[in-house]
Formats: sequence, structure tokens, C-alpha cells
Amino acid sequence: MHVVVTYDISEDKRRTKIHKILTSYGQWMQFSVFECSLTTTQYAKLRNRLNQLIKPEEDSIRFYFLCECCQKEVERIGGETVRDNTVFFA
Repeated sequence: MHVVVTYDISEDKRRTKIHKILTSYGQWMQFSVFECSLTTTQYAKLRNRLNQLIKPEEDSIRFYFLCECCQKEVERIGGETVRDNTVFFA
């Protein structure tokens, strides 16, 4: 599954931890935005790890799931080229 993960984390230390976790699951595209190709198991692990770190009353993480058809409709102008998804390990 292809997932776009966005986050709004109020504390620098927590935000850095969230960023490091997401780096091991996908590609950092913009400030607080990652694109990840995940199996169901990887998604469950990622969601669990992130859920343990955040303070729900202060922080927010959103997961946007893109179907195969929708992935083809993503348009990019500038920024880093999307890397091969096979390089990510969780």
C-alpha cells in the first residue's frame, strides 16, 4: 500500500524521533511529509511505534492511503526524485 504520512508535532525532541522512525519506512518529501510503500504488517508496526511517541492532545499524525490508480495521478514540480521503494526496511 502507498501511504502519505503527515505530522504536526509540537515538541522538537518528539518531532525528531517521529522523523527518524518515518525515515526507516519511507522517503521524506517535504517538511513533515513522507511517502511510504508498506505492507499491512509494516503499516501496523509504524502506526504502533508512532502512537507510542505522540501526545494526542498536542500532536497529530495523518495517514493518506493512495490506490494504485491515484498514485499515477500524483504530480510533482521540483524536489527530490522519488527513490526505489525497495530500499526501505522496517
